[in-house]
Amino acid sequence: MHEIGIADSILQAVRVEAARHPCARPVRVGMRIGELAGVDPEALRFCLEILTDGTDLEHLQLEIEVCRRQHRCAACKSDFLVSGYDFRCPTCGGESKEFTGGDQLEFSYLEMEEYESSTA
Repeated sequence: MHEIGIADSILQAVRVEAARHPCARPVRVGMRIGELAGVDPEALRFCLEILTDGTDLEHLQLEIEVCRRQHRCAACKSDFLVSGYDFRCPTCGGESKEFTGGDQLEFSYLEMEEYESSTA
């Protein structure tokens, strides 16, 4: 299960960014995962929960946007989402072999919550 390594990398990136903002805490991280990335979103969510349990990031929420496979038609240059294994362009009916998206694994955002440090 490589999702544990990905979850660990997410947490490392969150900690690096959090260190740059000492009066804020990370509350939500967003990821874009392509359906062809080979990553199980629920397994990733589970791994992140396991790694943050009992830590200062225990409250961190993971939001995942699953990105569908996308192609570009060679004939009419239209971009379209592939459904199942149907690679025909919905605009002109041509067969597309040019893959343009759906394998990404990337951060989309990190939401931080500001707080005032206690002087007591």
